[in-house]
Amino acid sequence: MSRIAYFGPVGTFTEQAARTFMAAGDELVAAETIPKALDAVRRGEADAACVPVENSVEGAVPATLDSLAVGEPLIGVAEALLPVHFSVLTRDDVGEIRTVASHPHALAQVRKWLEDNLPGARVVAAGSTAAAAVAVQAGEFDAAVTAPVAVEHYPLKVLATEVADVRDARTRFLLMRRPPVVLPEPTGADRTSIVAAAANRTGTLAELLTELATRGINLTRLDARPHKQNFGEYRFFIDFEGHVAEPRIADALAALRRRCRDVRFLGSFARADGVAATIEPAARNEDFTDAADWVAAVQRGEQA
Repeated sequence: MSRIAYFGPVGTFTEQAARTFMAAGDELVAAETIPKALDAVRRGEADAACVPVENSVEGAVPATLDSLAVGEPLIGVAEALLPVHFSVLTRDDVGEIRTVASHPHALAQVRKWLEDNLPGARVVAAGSTAAAAVAVQAGEFDAAVTAPVAVEHYPLKVLATEVADVRDARTRFLLMRRPPVVLPEPTGADRTSIVAAAANRTGTLAELLTELATRGINLTRLDARPHKQNFGEYRFFIDFEGHVAEPRIADALAALRRRCRDVRFLGSFARADGVAATIEPAARNEDFTDAADWVAAVQRGEQA
């Protein structure tokens, strides 16, 4: 039985994602913020944390990236992709809807729908989609844009559902655990995630990406976040195809570690979309193994 913390309160998309990671007997524990969900794992109050990492419309989730870059390291062991379609909830006694509340990411993804269907309503940012539902229930706002699961927790009326300006919008979530962990086995359709702190000089980022490119490793995400203590310096959050157990990925990580002041490993896990890694010519794992074996033979004096 595991306790899984997640960015709450109850009724958020993160709760829906956390449910996909649950096994029989597991318990979900809502946390007020993303950092608090991750810190619950660091303190041993939870066994894992489910947090959003990126959205196909709004991009990376800064609170998650910043929280993973500092503090005791955590390792991702699984990911989930959740379609992002919203519900609009109101109280039964609401007549004209003058205010609509939600998390800024949610509001950005239903902007056109709100303009077309509630053109006179004032849009208000809330801490989360579920917090908006709580505020509507308390009479602070007239309507909330929420995750569909919210209606299970709050006694509100569904004004509209399946709301989304981009029909195939998705959010990716990670399940983070405190090391040591048993890493998932490679599947051939895996993703490795790291955060690298590199020197602030010309060509640094190009050097890091070259280490991946020369090994035929395909990038799936690249984000930069400012280093909070050193103005003008950045951390690079890099996701790429492959698993740390593969020789080509291990070789790349070793090279990145040599080039950077610090590299934090954020996990290797199966991709939720099942997309297999693209392998370039001469970049197969057996190519790296054969090359290493040849060098070893040369070092033993067995080959010229």
